[in-house]
Amino acid sequence: MMAVTVERLRQHWPQARIGMLTSEPAILRAMVPAAEPIEAARPWGRRRRLPGRWGSDLAGPVALRWRAATEAPKSRLRTLRAAVADEQGTPPTAPRGEPATLIPVAADSASLVLALGGGYMTDVDLYQAHRTLDLLEYAQRRGVPTAMIGQGLGPLRDHRLFDRAAAVLPKVEFIALREGRRGPDLLRQLGVARERVMVTGDDAVELGYRMRRDDLGADIGLCLRAADYMQISDRSRDILGTVVRARAADFGAAITPLIISEYDDEDRRWTLPLLRGAARVRRPIGRAGSAQEVAGQVGCCRILVTSVYHLAVFALAQGVPAVCVTASRYYDDKFYGLADMFGAGTRIVHLDDEALAQVLTEAIDELWRTGAGSRETLWCSASKQIEASRAGLNRVFELVDTSAPGAWQAQGIR
Repeated sequence: MMAVTVERLRQHWPQARIGMLTSEPAILRAMVPAAEPIEAARPWGRRRRLPGRWGSDLAGPVALRWRAATEAPKSRLRTLRAAVADEQGTPPTAPRGEPATLIPVAADSASLVLALGGGYMTDVDLYQAHRTLDLLEYAQRRGVPTAMIGQGLGPLRDHRLFDRAAAVLPKVEFIALREGRRGPDLLRQLGVARERVMVTGDDAVELGYRMRRDDLGADIGLCLRAADYMQISDRSRDILGTVVRARAADFGAAITPLIISEYDDEDRRWTLPLLRGAARVRRPIGRAGSAQEVAGQVGCCRILVTSVYHLAVFALAQGVPAVCVTASRYYDDKFYGLADMFGAGTRIVHLDDEALAQVLTEAIDELWRTGAGSRETLWCSASKQIEASRAGLNRVFELVDTSAPGAWQAQGIR
């Protein structure tokens, strides 16, 4: 994730100004103190004087709790706006495929524009996809080197987005993919030269791998998240909760709720109700928790059941097998790509399966029984991905070091 990438950038360029485009500057300052928040309409600001550790210790919990406290009203407001727009027959945002974006002024003085890892170059996130392409194109026109790392691409069935990507991505000097199942072929269709592409895995693999434990965990980790791009039926949700509670009871295991996103309470709102009636339940990380704390919780689990991609990354990188549940093509691509990267310890279950209870039970039982034997394979796969990811970033460093030695100003977008 972005903390790992920023750490690597800082190691290579100790004096660099690393700016990140964000809508939540306080949280970015707290969680990634080595980066500077960038707002679209403002140039690079002064370096803040508050030391990074103090900034994180003081601002982190406050910023995260404030976001958590205000997210519910914001969510209700979004719902109300959408309802009003539906009644009026008008879209609540910019026309589909033509979202309005602002180019950050800081891009003019950047030595590198780097699109950080994520699964946003897809139909399900048109605004973020177009915003990224607009920024990359803006930098290219000004001779600023551009690169993308940790990318999960597609699906790209929206014709406008596909055409836009085909106009911009072939000019990106280097693209690192987090999976090799669909991404390379999609880039080929978009006209990107093969020599500019490398499959490296996700940057978050290193965070999980660092936290691996010698002893075997004892819990079942659980996180369910639903969204517009992954609709989950009441039937599927109820079956999932029933099966996980039953398997935990039979194993004598506690269920650990794993909360990684506080946006719109999407993890808590869908996960915590599944715990009702469970014999043993761990406390979730608080709202001011960090990704490192969540990864630590994952390491205490013997298996993970989740619909969340990065939780599966944290688990597999630590040698914890994962049952990945999916209800959309978008997540099919994510999880099958992840399974290919690790080669073991993964079972993918489709939530619309008519035999969901049986299939899910069998997947959990199998990984609970055999998971310990896959740890070495998972660790080996994680180590190779970390090596590849670092090699990919070295190619990014070369874009700046060879074209503008001593230039230390980088801008990231996420």
